[in-house]
This record gives sequence, structure tokens and C-alpha cells, in this order.
Amino acid sequence: MSPIIAIVLIIAAALCGTLVGYILRKNVGEKAIGSAEQQAKNLILDAQNRSETIRKEIELEAKEEAHKIRNDVDREVRDRRSEVQRQERRVQQKEEAADKKLDQIEQREKQLTKTENEIDRKHRQAEELLKKQITELEKISGYTAEEAKALLLEGIEKECRKEASQLIQDIKTKAKEEADAQAKEIIVGAIQRCAADQVTESTISVVNLPNDDMKGRIIGREGRNIRAIETLTGVDLIIDDTPEAVIISGFDPVRREIARIALEKLIVDGRIHPAKIEEMVEKASNEVNRTIKEEGERATFEVGIHNLHPELVKLLGRLHYRTSYGQNVLQHSIEVSHLAGLMAGELGLDPKLAKRAGILHDIGKALDHEYEGTHVDIGIQILKKYKESDEVVNAMAAHHGDYEPKSMEAVLIAAADALSAARPGARRESLDIYVKRLEKLEEIANTTPGVSNSYAIQAGREIRIIVNPETVKDDDMELLARDVSKRIESELEYPGQIKVNVVRETRAIDYAK
Repeated sequence: MSPIIAIVLIIAAALCGTLVGYILRKNVGEKAIGSAEQQAKNLILDAQNRSETIRKEIELEAKEEAHKIRNDVDREVRDRRSEVQRQERRVQQKEEAADKKLDQIEQREKQLTKTENEIDRKHRQAEELLKKQITELEKISGYTAEEAKALLLEGIEKECRKEASQLIQDIKTKAKEEADAQAKEIIVGAIQRCAADQVTESTISVVNLPNDDMKGRIIGREGRNIRAIETLTGVDLIIDDTPEAVIISGFDPVRREIARIALEKLIVDGRIHPAKIEEMVEKASNEVNRTIKEEGERATFEVGIHNLHPELVKLLGRLHYRTSYGQNVLQHSIEVSHLAGLMAGELGLDPKLAKRAGILHDIGKALDHEYEGTHVDIGIQILKKYKESDEVVNAMAAHHGDYEPKSMEAVLIAAADALSAARPGARRESLDIYVKRLEKLEEIANTTPGVSNSYAIQAGREIRIIVNPETVKDDDMELLARDVSKRIESELEYPGQIKVNVVRETRAIDYAK
């Protein structure tokens, strides 16, 4: 077979195969399409049936829900309507009750008006009857209404005074029985009051001379020596007819001491002229400053206070040259410190705080000649300047009652100050002041009703009062003693405390024949 024929046959076979395949695929595709269309129709039909069923179910559920909601709304409307009806009935009942109460109130008002009229009528009758009775009683008793009232009040007053005296006695007894339980309050309250301090101090120093010729040498030619001394020391030299003595006058005790030491050194040296005076004044000033420092350190060591500012120590040393009523202020401060510390220890308080405040309580007196104000105000400024605690500042400020004490230690400082000043021999005062105080003390006692005589004894520490036994009874003595004490506290200034001793004496005298 030729190649061409073979190729033709192959091509023809391929065409036949392709045709047969096409025909077969077409038949198979048409059958598949028909089957798919039938399935789609079946699916659509099922979906329509199912959706119709679901729609019907939803409609049925919606109808049931609407029916249920309608029933609930109807029931709620019925309930609310019932509640409104109940409220209406309740309001109606309240209105009826209010109307009844109004009627009752009107009836009561009418009754009260009637009762008031009746009371007024009876009151007028009672007043008329009382006037008649008073008139009859006045006729029977022989006293007028005012006289009878005075007698009645007098009797009531006597009875009240008796009860008050008994009450005071009972309170004192009870206070003694409860002393252990209230020791702090009773002790602090008892010692809290102190007298106000009025400072009077020595302002002169006397220098003894070996002879009167020394006066002329101190004055110097045309007074140059005395002027030099007065200029360098700031004091006044008084050279008068006093034999063998020169008086140094000055308000500042430190300057006065420097002048005294310098003048004594000049007298011993014998060479008195301006240059020597200047040298001796400088030496005396150094000596006094050294003494001031030593005395301040001695005072702090004695009371056990070791952390004071150095300037405060120097100011304490200056108090060595300061006196009050003849009492050395530095020694007084040391004594106050010891007393306050002891009392604080006994009362369970802070002894260190009490001692510190005690040693510093008069620190303002070291500079009160140089600055304006009282020694208390100056002391406050000094302690604040050197960073002392508020407790110490308050205790110092309150020791004369100028400021309110804020701690029990502050009260103890005031008490210790009064105790140190009031003890016998601690201070001296001028005879005139002393006599006037005693006279005033006796005058206060003698002007009290019922007192026949009084005597100030024990240097004014006690007033002994003799009462008239016919006027003052035993029950009245407590009240009389209290009245006199209160008058003394308000009208008199004094250190420490004054004992009021009331004596009532009844004597019975008869004669045997």
C-alpha cells in the first residue's frame, strides 16, 4: 500500500472516530441535562413546600403571641383599674376622716373657749379670794405681805446656807476619800494659782573707800576721771557726804558690776587717770563676761540641762547679777527648775521638760533693760530665736498667767515660781508695801458681815478671823471662809497662798455663890 493511501485512511479513521465521539457525548450530555433539570425542579418544589410550611408556623406563633400579649395587657389594665378604684376609695375614706376630725376640732375649740372663759372666771374669783385671805392673814399675823415674804426668804436663805455649808463639807470629805484616784487633777489644780510678779530690784552698788581723800582722786581734775568712768561703763557715780563710800547707780546690773570691779581695781592700784580707767574697765568687763559664762554653765550643770544654745547659757549667766525683791534671779531659776522637775516626777509627767522650762522661765529678765516689753514677751522672742520647743516657750510664757498654759508642765512652772518666791526668806519687800498688804488683808476680813475682828499673822500668810457667835452659826462658817478667800483672791496681790482661819467661840459664864 502506498503511503498516501495509508495517510488518507488514517485521516478518515480519525474523522470517523471524532464524529462517533461527538455523537456519543451529545447523547450523554442531553441525558445529564435532563436529569439535572428534573432535580432542580424537584428541589424548587420541596423548597416551596417547606417555606409554605414555615410561613404557616410563623403566622400561627405570631397569632398565639399576639393573643398572649393581648391577654396580659387586659389583665394589667384590669389590675390598674382595680388599684385606682382602691385608691379612690382610700382617698374618699381619708376625706371623710378629715371631715370628721375637722368637726371634732371645731367642737374642741368651742369646748376650749368655754373652758378658758370658765378658767378666767375662776382665776378672777381666786385672785379676789387670795386678796381677801392675804388681808385676813395680815390682820391675824400683824405683818404685811412684804414683811411676811421677807421673813420667809430669810428662813429659806438660812436653810439654803445650811445645806450649802453641809454640801461643801461633803464635797471636801469626798475629795479626800478619792484623792488617790484623782491625784494629778487635785494637785495641779491646788497649786495652779500663783501671784503676779512685780519686779523691784536693787539699782545701786556701794564701793568702800580707804579714806575720804580718795573721792577727790576719783573725781579728778575738773571731773575728768569721773566722766571717764561714767562714759566707759554707762553708770552714774554718786559722790556725796557719805563717809568713805561711793555709790554706783545704774539700771543695768552687768554695767553696774563692771563699774564696781573697775573702781575697786583702780582704788587698789592707786593710779587713777583716763588711760588707767580704760584699762581697768576692759579688765573688769572681761572678768564679768567670764563670770557670766561660768555661772551660766554652773546653773545648767546643776539642774542637768546640757544641750542649751551657748547664747542662752550666757543669758542665764547674766541673771547672776540680777535681783528681784532681793532674791537672786539665777538662784531663783535654779530653784524653780528643781521644784518643777520634782513635782513633774511625782505626777508622772516629763521632768526634763519641766526642768528646762524652769531654768529658762525668767530668761527675759537678762535683757529687759535693753528691749521694750515685759520679761515674758522678751523671753518668748529669745526662746523662739534659739529654736526652743513650743512646750518650753508656752511654759515660760504662762508662768505669770499672761498666756494660757497648754500643758501640765506649764502649770507646774507657774506653781514652782510661786513656791520659790513665797517660801520664807526667799524675798524681801519694802516695809510700806508689806504693811499696806497686811492692812488690806485685815480690811477685807473686817468688812465681811458677821466678823467681829481679824488678825493678819505669820507675815501675812494667815488671816485669823473672829466671828460674832450670835450672828454666824457653825453651818455658816464654811461659806464665810470661802467668801473671804474669794475676796482676797480678787482684791489683793500676794505671793504664795494665804490661810483663812475662821474662829467662832461661845463662852458660858456663871458664878458659884
